[in-house]
Amino acid sequence: MSVARHDGAQAQSQGAAGRPGPIRVVVAKPGLDGHDRGAKVIARALRDAGMEVIYTGLHQTPEQIVDTAIQEDADAIGLSILSGAHNTLFAKVIELLRERDAADIKVFGGGIIPEADIAPLKEQGVAEIFTPGATTASIVEWVNANVRPLAV
Repeated sequence: MSVARHDGAQAQSQGAAGRPGPIRVVVAKPGLDGHDRGAKVIARALRDAGMEVIYTGLHQTPEQIVDTAIQEDADAIGLSILSGAHNTLFAKVIELLRERDAADIKVFGGGIIPEADIAPLKEQGVAEIFTPGATTASIVEWVNANVRPLAV
C-alpha cells in the first residue's frame, strides 16, 4: 500500500484527545473504482486549507482504509466512490471503525451517490455526503466546522 502524505501548516486546533496540530484526514478510494482525479482535487484542497492529508491511492479495501486512519491518528476519513458500491463500502468502513473502537473518526464521502441513498448512509453513521457539483470550498468549510472546529 502506498500512502502519500501532505502536511498542512495553517489549520491549528486541538482534537478530542487534546492532540494539537492540523486536522488529519485520510482520503481514500475504496473498491475497484479506478478514477481518482476528484479524490486528488479534494486532498489538495484540504491540504491547501492547512490540513494534514494522507491519500491512500486507488483500490483500497475498507480494512486498509481503517488501518491507515488508526495508524495515522486521523480525525476523519474522506471516501470517494464513483462505482456505485457506496452502500456496501461506506457501511463496511463504519462497521470496522466501531469494531476497532475508533468510531470517533468521522467519515464523509462523495462521488456518484443517488439522493435516495444519502439518508440511509447518514443513518449508518456517515457524517456528510458531497455529490457532484459540491465545491472544494464547501467541503473544506464542512471539515473545519464538523471534524475538529478551530480553537478560538
